[in-house]
Amino acid sequence: MSESSFDIVSKMDMQELNNAIQQAEREIETRFDFKGSKSSIKLEKEELVVVSDDDFKLESVLDILKSKMVKRGVPVKNLEYGKIESASANTVRQRIKLKQGIEQEISKKINILIRDSKLKVKSQIQGDQIRVTGKSRDDLQAVMALLRGADLQIDLQFTNYR
Repeated sequence: MSESSFDIVSKMDMQELNNAIQQAEREIETRFDFKGSKSSIKLEKEELVVVSDDDFKLESVLDILKSKMVKRGVPVKNLEYGKIESASANTVRQRIKLKQGIEQEISKKINILIRDSKLKVKSQIQGDQIRVTGKSRDDLQAVMALLRGADLQIDLQFTNYR
């Protein structure tokens, strides 16, 4: 019997994120409580820059953005919020880093979780992803269920299941 495997990755669909940003900006333009506001959301390489008039409106903009991201299936767990800083023209700005890939320490936690589960599978870290192999597909699906239930700081996707 041959070995089955899958990869554990953590990626954001940048096209879907772009669509969520555009939808959020459209909603901000049409909402009455944002009339005359200097609120905006920009995607700069690997981070989002959210600008608004004050802290309260900034939080509202983030809520709108998060709701659009959830509707489009973009993981909000992969956002790392920076501190709110004052910007030009009496506005405030917040930078939000987009986490792509699995960091080393989280990879090690996942490996330990898999090893402690006593399932007959092997896991190895391959850069920013983890490959899990095993003879039984049931064991692989048990690993997926285990990781879905685990409280990790990032959103995981399972790819190349064969």
